[in-house]
This record gives sequence, C-alpha cells and structure tokens, in this order.
Amino acid sequence: MRLAVPLVRALATSASGSAAAASLKVGDALRSDRRRFTEDDVAAYADVSGDRNPVHLDDAVARGAGGFARGRVVHGMLAASLFPALIASHFPGAVYASQSLRFAAPVHVGDGAVAEVKALNIKASGGRHIVKFSTKCFTSGGDEDNDEKETLVIDGEAMAFLPTLHLTSEGIAQ
Repeated sequence: MRLAVPLVRALATSASGSAAAASLKVGDALRSDRRRFTEDDVAAYADVSGDRNPVHLDDAVARGAGGFARGRVVHGMLAASLFPALIASHFPGAVYASQSLRFAAPVHVGDGAVAEVKALNIKASGGRHIVKFSTKCFTSGGDEDNDEKETLVIDGEAMAFLPTLHLTSEGIAQ
C-alpha cells in the first residue's frame, strides 16, 4: 500500500528546521490514504441507507442486468463519503454544506479508492471560512502491483464551512 502525502504543497520550515504551522491556501490539495471498500462496508451501507439495489449486493445481477463485468459495485454515495471525511480529518468542526458529483466510473468491491480535495476559493465570513473544493476520487482496482495506474471515478465540487484554515497535525506532511 502506498501512502499519500496529505498536503500537496511544500511547507515552510523555521530556522530550527521544524515545519511551520500550515494553513490552507487556494490551490492546496489534500489526499486521503487508500481505502478498500469491503463486502461488509457495502452491506452495512445498504442497511443504513436502505439502498438495496442488487448491483451492489449480487454479483450475478451486477454482471448481467447492471453490465458491470467485474461484478458488484460500491454505492456511489459510500465512495463519495470519503470527501467530507477527508475535510473533517484535517479541519475538526468543519460543516459540509454542499456537494455536486459526477460518477465517471464504478468503484468495485475491493478496489483501492483515494479521495482528493483541492481548495478553489476561500472566503472569510463571520469568523468562519467558506471554502469551495474540487473533489476527485480515484481507484486503482484490485491489483496491488498496479496502484500507480489510477482511474478517475468521481469528479465534483464541494462547499464547506471551516472554523479555521490551520491544518491539524495529522494534515501536516513531515
């Protein structure tokens, strides 16, 4: 498994060589660790959401009626849940306000998925920061040896209210 660098831009360092506190700026991108969605994840999401479409739960239906040669697909909204999770992990207290999504390709059970959000616009408002992010999710399929070959599966934009632009320590690349 390849670990992704959470903050894509380089951080400034102080004279002592330690990383300065990082603040989100337009153009900065955050990337999640790779997540593999399991059969249990899909079943749990189906139970919670009530979405029991057989393309998510039955390989034969997914391959036949669904036309998904590799079988069952992860619920699109389950895969898209990586975006608010990524933002909240770096900005505790963030409020996710909106999301547009375009599902470009399926995420299959067992695929490795990576979310990426990039700050497009930042506006201060009443002590909070309104940030517009581009949102992208990539998969690498089930082949661990081929993790470098990523496929765009979800593309969109999100709006979030952040209490601060300062990244938490887990968001700072060392």
